[in-house]
Amino acid sequence: MMMTPELALILSLAVPATGAFGIAVTGAYPNLREAVTLFTASALFAVVLWLLQFHLDGGAATLTIVNLLPDLPIRFEVEPLGLVFALVASGLWIVTSVYSIGYMRGNDEANQTRFYVCFAIALASAIGIAFAGNMLTLFLFYEILTISTYPLVAHKETPEAKAGARIYLGILLTTSILFLLTAVIWTWFAAGTLNFRLGGILAGQIEGPAVAILFALYMFGIGKAALMPFHGWLPAAMVAPTPVSALLHAVAVVKAGVFTVLKVAVYIFGVDFLAISGAADWLLWVAAFTLIATSIIAVTKDNLKARLAYSTISQLAYVTLGVGLATSMGIVGGTMQIVAHALGKITLFMCAGAIYVATHKTEISQMRGLGRLMPFTFGAFLLGSLSIIGLPPTGGAWSKWYLVMGAADTQQLVMIGVLMGSSLLAIAYLIPVVARGFFLPLADQEDRPQAPGHEISTIRWSDMREAPLWCVVPPCLTGILSVLVYFAAPTIAAFISPILGQ
Repeated sequence: MMMTPELALILSLAVPATGAFGIAVTGAYPNLREAVTLFTASALFAVVLWLLQFHLDGGAATLTIVNLLPDLPIRFEVEPLGLVFALVASGLWIVTSVYSIGYMRGNDEANQTRFYVCFAIALASAIGIAFAGNMLTLFLFYEILTISTYPLVAHKETPEAKAGARIYLGILLTTSILFLLTAVIWTWFAAGTLNFRLGGILAGQIEGPAVAILFALYMFGIGKAALMPFHGWLPAAMVAPTPVSALLHAVAVVKAGVFTVLKVAVYIFGVDFLAISGAADWLLWVAAFTLIATSIIAVTKDNLKARLAYSTISQLAYVTLGVGLATSMGIVGGTMQIVAHALGKITLFMCAGAIYVATHKTEISQMRGLGRLMPFTFGAFLLGSLSIIGLPPTGGAWSKWYLVMGAADTQQLVMIGVLMGSSLLAIAYLIPVVARGFFLPLADQEDRPQAPGHEISTIRWSDMREAPLWCVVPPCLTGILSVLVYFAAPTIAAFISPILGQ
């Protein structure tokens, strides 16, 4: 049967949903269950690649499932911003699935079948968000994503895990129901439609202070973007296994949040309308405060996952800051940040998990000398760190560059300083992990001063204690991709330029 765009859209949702069923059925046979997981992830990526090629060939892919009310359908549509998110989510699902096999088996985790099932449902939800054709569809899949990831956060079923999961669910559901749903209903009454449209649907439909109020409802309602003060769910969710942290921080959850922020800015309000109305001006300062405050908190954390969690909150604020600039450069920078941060942060979290599998160490102060025992893991951590910091040749350099140019275009010199300061803080909370690992002796060895050029290493290649290959190869791959995306950045920028009227 020949593939059609409508069929491809159906498959993009059906493949992970069917995969979840297949994983549940084969749960008693771990090898078969994990083969189903890898096949499902690969099949989804193939479908998204087909949709990408169809879009590049000039095709328009839309699908309406059902009209809940007149002119209020469950609708899907392929456009550049959604394709970028879908490619990131589906591509990294393959990597995370490979990594999960090594991590879950290496730690002999319980309830592995439930883990893989919920992971697949979460990816189906993320794809639904990516290809949503209106705010109603996006909102429904946004809620499904929240609910499907709750069991993942509570996976260990300890009192700490259950408490963290309750915070996770409570904050995300409260913000979406109180603020986001209110904003969606308000938009429906103001514009008469919830369909995404280039240039937005609210210009001429709402004016004055109401624009800023509605925009604030959206920004704080999208709790997955972790804008202060609704950021506490991210550190609380760190009780989850590391593959779940990778899902939360890189593959689906937070990326769904900042992706929704971009969709609202581009397709509901319109970048020009935001700039003319000044409705996003306040967002610059909230994002800047979030960016700097959480970076400072990250520096103080000794637990590696906690440090990375606060780093994520800071890095997400780059996207909201880009939206606050209300310029095409800001939107491009925010989009590039989704890609670069996904690759960089998933690398860091997978490295943290590999360190735990190999040594059961979680505190940075315990990681002296481990870089010489685990050179591949710590080398990958360095590549991920460089991308988060924003140094070339990594993808993070481009996202920071576009955001700085957007701030310069709008004469926001303070924001340029904030962006530069945050990169310096990122150096402060990431590079010491690498330096401690490579340049300090092991915690149980005496630290003897040695003359420069005459250092004697007590570590030999035979002493290497890397985690299983399933845990080491994936972060090395994503670390390398963090470098390769540096060279693909102009292509990505050109790909999304049509949504900005360029």
